[in-house]
Amino acid sequence: MAGQVGLDWGSERHAVCVVDDRGKIVLRMDVSHDTEGLRRMLRRLKRLAPPEQLPIAIERPSGLLVDTLVEAGHPVVPIHPNVLKASRSRYRAAAGKSDPGDAYILADLLRTDGHRFRPLRPASDAIKALRAWVRTRDDLVAERVALANQLRALLESFWPGAARIFSDIDSPIALAFLQRYRSPSAARALGPQRMVAFLRRHRYSGRRTPEELLERLRAAPQGLAGAAEEKAKGELVRTFVTVLRHLGTEIQKLTSQVEHAVAQLPVGQVVMSFPRAGQVNAAQITAELGDDPARFLTEEQLAAEAGVAPITSQSGKHRKVAFRFACNKRLRQALTTFAGNSRHDSPWARKIYAEARARGCDYPHAVRILARAWVRVLWRAWQDGCPYDVRRHGAAKALAA
Repeated sequence: MAGQVGLDWGSERHAVCVVDDRGKIVLRMDVSHDTEGLRRMLRRLKRLAPPEQLPIAIERPSGLLVDTLVEAGHPVVPIHPNVLKASRSRYRAAAGKSDPGDAYILADLLRTDGHRFRPLRPASDAIKALRAWVRTRDDLVAERVALANQLRALLESFWPGAARIFSDIDSPIALAFLQRYRSPSAARALGPQRMVAFLRRHRYSGRRTPEELLERLRAAPQGLAGAAEEKAKGELVRTFVTVLRHLGTEIQKLTSQVEHAVAQLPVGQVVMSFPRAGQVNAAQITAELGDDPARFLTEEQLAAEAGVAPITSQSGKHRKVAFRFACNKRLRQALTTFAGNSRHDSPWARKIYAEARARGCDYPHAVRILARAWVRVLWRAWQDGCPYDVRRHGAAKALAA
């Protein structure tokens, strides 16, 4: 017999429900998230029907469990959590939630509305590898920003000048300075000659003279920490510096991996051809986009997935346009970063951005509008597998004429 399967994902256990074509429950089971549990689930499902005849609805479109189901031959159909949430009222009046209940709803949604959902098309191994590199790098960059903010706050509490002497608190020269001078007492004997020697030793390439840097250091408010507090906070500065330096080194290694990986992918080469896409930003877009042009049938689907198209609702004379929260937020961040950079190299992009600002849009809104315009071009280039060529971009070509 054929049927539909709903699987409610859990961190340690998963609820599974199978319904037949009439919606009758054929099988319920509770699956442990381990090798034996997943094998037992696949064996029991195989007794009901061949894997290719048992599509499985699930909320999360990625992970080890999804890979296991795909490897076994089951069509996997991702259903957004918002769809599941909105459907619960069809099955019960109360607002309660249970894992077995959600598994049943997922299975029944697949039975009644399966034509509305698209089966998951697994990404290639190369894309999965790139996605792992990119997402880990992005997470570590965010962690570095958080640690740098904590270091700055620590310095402001007992030695404000050290937080202001260099522009970026997590730059190599700033970290080297704090490694050598971690407290006001350690820098008490620091004068122009020692500053010159320090800057020369660390190959400082900034535009500030040693005298200007010392003036920044001394012009800031003086800390009032006692000897014990200053010593303790100096040790904390050393800790932050050590972690930030090591984190910076690892981020540089990941950046090299990302730049190499994206350059090897045909779709990566297409994305890199766009104005100011660079390599890291192009990798961020490519990792979320994937290498299957059939994944998004239209440019509108891609724009919605990327969160650069608003949600419009209309009833009678009432019309409302709202920000799209349900989307791939990593893809939105990557596309809006690219769009913001592109206006410095593309007159067409600069014009769209300027027109949006002239209408009263703030920077994030204007950049999303520009990103939406770029999605049309990106989707076409992705479908054709052709690098961006301004001579084939009608609107940009007309503007340049």
